[in-house]
Amino acid sequence: MPIRRLPPETVNRIAAGEVVERPASAVKELVENALDAGAARVDIQADGGGLSRILIADDGKGIPRDELPLAVERHATSKLEADDAGDVDLLRIFTLGFRGEALPSIGSVARLTITSRAMGAPEAWAVSVEGGDQRPIAPGAFPGDHGARVEVRDLFYATPARLKFMKSARAEAMAISDEIKRQAMAHEATAFTLTLDGKTTLRLPAEHPGDEGRLKRLAALLGRDFEDNALLIDQSRDGIRLSGYAGLPTYSRGNAAHQFLFVNGRPVKDRLLQGALRGAYADFLARDRHPAAALFLDIDPLSVDVNVHPAKAEVRFRDPAMVRGLIVGALRHALAAAGHRASTTVAADALSGFQPHMGVGGPYSPSGPAAEGWSGWTGWSRPEAAAQVIPGLNERSARVETAWPVPSDRPPSGEAAGFIDPLDYPLGAARAQLHANYIVAQTRDGLVVVDQHAAHERLVYERMKTQMAEGAVTRQALLTPEVVELDPAEAERVADRADELAALGLIVEAFGAGAVLVRETPALLGDCDVQGLIRDIADDLSEHGSALALTERLGEVCGTMACHGSVRSGRVLSAPEMNALLRQMEATPHSGQCNHGRPTYVELKLHDLEKLFGRR
Repeated sequence: MPIRRLPPETVNRIAAGEVVERPASAVKELVENALDAGAARVDIQADGGGLSRILIADDGKGIPRDELPLAVERHATSKLEADDAGDVDLLRIFTLGFRGEALPSIGSVARLTITSRAMGAPEAWAVSVEGGDQRPIAPGAFPGDHGARVEVRDLFYATPARLKFMKSARAEAMAISDEIKRQAMAHEATAFTLTLDGKTTLRLPAEHPGDEGRLKRLAALLGRDFEDNALLIDQSRDGIRLSGYAGLPTYSRGNAAHQFLFVNGRPVKDRLLQGALRGAYADFLARDRHPAAALFLDIDPLSVDVNVHPAKAEVRFRDPAMVRGLIVGALRHALAAAGHRASTTVAADALSGFQPHMGVGGPYSPSGPAAEGWSGWTGWSRPEAAAQVIPGLNERSARVETAWPVPSDRPPSGEAAGFIDPLDYPLGAARAQLHANYIVAQTRDGLVVVDQHAAHERLVYERMKTQMAEGAVTRQALLTPEVVELDPAEAERVADRADELAALGLIVEAFGAGAVLVRETPALLGDCDVQGLIRDIADDLSEHGSALALTERLGEVCGTMACHGSVRSGRVLSAPEMNALLRQMEATPHSGQCNHGRPTYVELKLHDLEKLFGRR
């Protein structure tokens, strides 16, 4: 078969498949055109999932009459400037659109009508394209003083094969809604209205530009919970600015659907940015949990290439390492500033588990081991008095090695001399220990329930990270070196990483085939389970492969060590120990969640408790 040129109509329909994959793609391109035109308001209508009809109306500067025929021709655009020689620099792109493909692509596969009234023009004009066939311009009706109205009917009627691959009208409508939400996040100063099949599903007023207005827009789209649990991000480095909001680790999700990334106002899906976001939360979330965030990167157009794909959803950075470092550093700085804060949804989830008991029973009379010390709930004013309320605590606490320093009655630094009421501390005063694992503390306006193992695990982990960063992890020698039997391959992997494990305070060496000898362990771990620790590290190394340097995942190894060195569930604590743990949590960053992203404490306000009992 000889080589021949394809007809222009066929070329346009083939090219349209890259730009307009589905109705949401067409909506994206048309909304970006409206935003590039300086629209302060954009109204979107879609019927039948966008396949029957799409209408985008804006109050932008509009298209002059003479340029309307050119607007629907391929590779014709007003968004790229040429120099005196007629050359165009594709790296100097300051607009959302620039390829000049959207309108002709849509016109080649649908029935397209553009009605526009240019700013200052006395009347409106319209141009139509049906299946690639352009009609002459004609006078049109436009309700506003200026702007454009783009109507798309029977999308993909000219390409029936593509039409067969569309999803249900409901699925396509949801995709359109998601696209509008992303555009609205990036342009809080623009008002958006979305109407699907005659029903208005989204109405967003214009917000003031800036952090406050952006947070209001994000709250309207992502919910009040995101607003209540979002951390402000605002960092700059070498002319690159990262702004936006990221959720607390305890406000995590089961997938990455709540991660929104923007580069120069353009919604993108970039592996570098997603990987940096994941890396910043690596110390705080389990592998199956994902942070929620809306991050905005403002960068010189010369430092980023947006002309990677016709859909413009992928970008490439000139210095990806610097961009990744900025994202990770900014997020970790914000997380550190959050201190021991946990998300408000933790308390809400806890309250939802309570059910009022309406049954009638006789007075409680304790029996068994607890009856001997039962004296009712009396409370106390000083932390040391806690031991009087928990039967058997004094005897056992004398034999328990304290895993953290016991505080004195001296007030926190900066406070006036004298006794400080423990109720004034953020996490309050310890009142009891339940099931040998949960510490109950009273605050000035509620109560706090602490998971002692999860909380101490975070404290050990943070101290280990600090020592590691300072290059001075304190080690303790085992009285008798311990031999750990492993699979020969696992033993070899652990022995090969001996130098890197030594940086963590763990001294190991090969001990024949299928075994390693442990001589020293990090002092922070105390009397830990050496056998379990080495086996867990061997599993980690096996899972990630020998090609990945251990130094890239010291945090995960630290987390494994911290878990083994933390106070275990089932250990009875004395009152001073419980209060010392609370004070350590208040002074330690990230203590609101354990190394796996689970909350370390739940705080219930007094008004929440009163609601449970019908007092409010």
